[in-house]
Amino acid sequence: MLRSMFTAISALNLHQNYLDVVANNLANANTTGFKASRVLFHDQFSQLMNPGASPSSTLGGTNPIQIGLGLQLGFISPIFTQGMLQSTGRNMDLALQGDGFFIYGRGTQRNYSREGSIAMDSEGYLVNSSTGLRLQGWQADAAGNLDFNIPIGDIRLNANRTLARATNTVNYGGNLSADTAIGGSVTTTMGVYDSLGVLHTASVQFTRTAANTWTWQVTAPTGATGQGTLVFDGDGHYVSNTVGTAVSIPASPGANPINNLNLNLSSATMLSGSSSITVQSQDGLPTGTVSDVYISPNDGAIILVYSNGMREKVAQIALARFNNPAGLIHVGHTSFQQGLNSGEPEIGLPGTGGRGLVAAGYLEASNVDMAQEFTNMILAQRGFQASSRVITTSDEILQELVNLKR
Repeated sequence: MLRSMFTAISALNLHQNYLDVVANNLANANTTGFKASRVLFHDQFSQLMNPGASPSSTLGGTNPIQIGLGLQLGFISPIFTQGMLQSTGRNMDLALQGDGFFIYGRGTQRNYSREGSIAMDSEGYLVNSSTGLRLQGWQADAAGNLDFNIPIGDIRLNANRTLARATNTVNYGGNLSADTAIGGSVTTTMGVYDSLGVLHTASVQFTRTAANTWTWQVTAPTGATGQGTLVFDGDGHYVSNTVGTAVSIPASPGANPINNLNLNLSSATMLSGSSSITVQSQDGLPTGTVSDVYISPNDGAIILVYSNGMREKVAQIALARFNNPAGLIHVGHTSFQQGLNSGEPEIGLPGTGGRGLVAAGYLEASNVDMAQEFTNMILAQRGFQASSRVITTSDEILQELVNLKR
C-alpha cells in the first residue's frame, strides 16, 4: 500500500478533531465564563531513507533523505484570556477582572470556575445558580472576626439573623440662649438604645452657672447618672465639655448596661435668641432583620444588610490561581479541576498574589472569537479536503497498478 494513503488517513482524523474543537467553541459562544480551546498539530516522525554523508577530502557532503509520515496532535488547550464583562444589575452575579477562579466545593472535591452567578439556597449556603456547587471562602466567627489563616470552607449565611446596636454616642446641636439668666436651665430629652434594641428616653438638664459656663446633668429616668461642664468662648462657640460623672442609663432586663455614654456637644452654641439645643443623631439602632445580602465590589466581602440600616461583614470570598491554568482538567459546567500539570491552587484574597478583583453585578462572557473560529473552520475544512484528495489520488495510482495486469 502507498505510504501517502496512511499519511492522509491520519490527517483526516486529526482535521476532524480540529473541526470538533471549533464546533465546541462556536456552540459555547454565549456560555457564561466559557474559555475557548485551540488546537496545535505536530509533524509525525520521518522515515530515514539515507543518512547522508560528511564532506571528505575529495567529495562534498550529502544531506539526509527523509520522508515524513504525516502529523500528530500536539495539544488541545483552553485559552484563558479575559472575556467581556456583561452588566446584569444583580449584585450576586460575580465576574473576575484578571486572573483567578472562584472556588466551589462538593464535599471534599473542589471545582474552579470563572462563572459566578451566585444564589442562596434554602439552607443559607451560597451556591452556583446552575450547578448548586457551594461557593467557598472564609466565614466570620461568632464575634464577627475573619481569620484568613484558617482553611476555607462553604459559605453559609443566617438569613433569619436579627441584630441591634447599643448607643455609644449622642450628638447634640443647636443653641443655648445667651439671654438665659445665671441659674436658669433648659431641659431636653434623648433616645438611646440598649444592646437588645430597646429604646430608652432620658432627660438632660442644662443650667447656666456663669457667663460662659453651663453644667449639664442626666435627670431621668430613675437610676440614671451623668454630669459635666460645658464652656463657650466670647463668640458663643464651643470650647470644652468636661465630664464629671460618666453617663449611665438603666437598660432593659437582660441587656448590657448603658455605661460611659458619650454626649458630643461640640456643635452647640451660646448665642442670643431662644434655646434650641436638641439631639441631632445617635449611633444606636433598634432590632433589625436581614433584608439583603450584599457582595462588595473588588474585595468580594459578603455583607448582611439589616432592615434597621446595619451592615455586618460575615464572610469573604476566596479566589484560587494556578501557575499553569492550561493544565487544569475541564469537567463541564464551565468548571475545572486540578490537573497533574496545573500546579497546586494558590488560595487567597481577591486583588492579592496575582489574583484578580471581583466585579459585582457582572458576569464574564465567553471569550470565543467568532471571526477566528470561522477562519479555523475553513482551515479545518480545507485540510480535510486536501487529505481526502490525497487518498483519492493514491487510490487512482493503485488502480493503475492493478490495471497493469490487463
